[in-house]
Amino acid sequence: MFVFVCVGCGAELTNPLSRVALPAHAHQKYGNGLQLPVLMESGTFAVDPEPWGPPWRRWEEVHPDEAVARGIYAPVYALSDGAPGSIVIAPGDARGTLLIPERAGGYCCGLDGADGPNMACEECGLPVASRIDDCSLWQAVWLAPNAVRCLLADGADSAPLSWAELLEERKYTPPFEPIATWRSRLRPNNFWSWSPQWEAAVGRALAHLLAASEGRPVTVPDGLSKEVFQRALDAMLPTGPPARHAVLAGPGHPTPNGDADIVLVPTHPQTGHTWTPAGPAPTAYPVPLPFGVWLWLAFPKPHLPVPASGGMPDGVLRDDPPAPRPRYLFRADPGVFQHTLVRLPAVQRPWLREISENPRQYMRAGLF
Repeated sequence: MFVFVCVGCGAELTNPLSRVALPAHAHQKYGNGLQLPVLMESGTFAVDPEPWGPPWRRWEEVHPDEAVARGIYAPVYALSDGAPGSIVIAPGDARGTLLIPERAGGYCCGLDGADGPNMACEECGLPVASRIDDCSLWQAVWLAPNAVRCLLADGADSAPLSWAELLEERKYTPPFEPIATWRSRLRPNNFWSWSPQWEAAVGRALAHLLAASEGRPVTVPDGLSKEVFQRALDAMLPTGPPARHAVLAGPGHPTPNGDADIVLVPTHPQTGHTWTPAGPAPTAYPVPLPFGVWLWLAFPKPHLPVPASGGMPDGVLRDDPPAPRPRYLFRADPGVFQHTLVRLPAVQRPWLREISENPRQYMRAGLF
């Protein structure tokens, strides 16, 4: 376990926390005027290795060699010149801080951190963090890496769970969920939607699938995988050359045969490491998916068509009737897709760079 303290006076600013992987949806902006929940589970923190937040520079002000040195291979709107290594925690895990009123920038509904750190150390007044709770943003507190120090607390942190233990735990991420809106007397204050976490996860994976395609068609497994990936792949890739085949692979799942060119694999929720099979190094391109999303694709939960008679078995939960499906086709998150694609060296290929630089045509087609 770890605690974060102020570099100015040493005051503790957080509860004891365990480190986990940065969520794929950490910087996602979802919809317009919607209420998203807390980004991080209580008692956890994650670190963003890249700079994020103000000050920003437009792409035209950045030398191409500097962009490549930062791992960015295609144009973006702007690059952050903030310090790398920001630490994100749940708002309820912050301690000993006060809001800075003159930095309470945001849109109509809350704080967005655009004015820089908006939380100060209660002891010495040093700006130490940004509280984010504006509409369409995940609620979080981002600790400024140059204003805090990480200290060991309560002995060593517990070892990460093994893949077998994660499989036993079965922490699914459902593909559908209710999204809250601001209450209105004229309409309900929530609606059923594709999960924002799924839209972010698929946006990231779709960028990898395009990079792995080598400019050829790509097929994915039947079922929900096809529903969330295939429409975009068919629209963005040519139809002529022989297809490359993507399959699901991971713990508890049959090892793919030699026909697989691409494998959809889970990332460890604590370490962020991508699953790899035991034995010789695989030749298939690994496409990362958050563990809870991958778990639903690899081991989907069955839906009973009619209410079960008697009581439900211990440990089994079921909506009755089943959760409603959204009324629209799946759309990947465009921001996460673009963020991932420009950081893959393959984007320098002309056909893939054209996709990166002209995303609006695919947004108009309803793919994002």
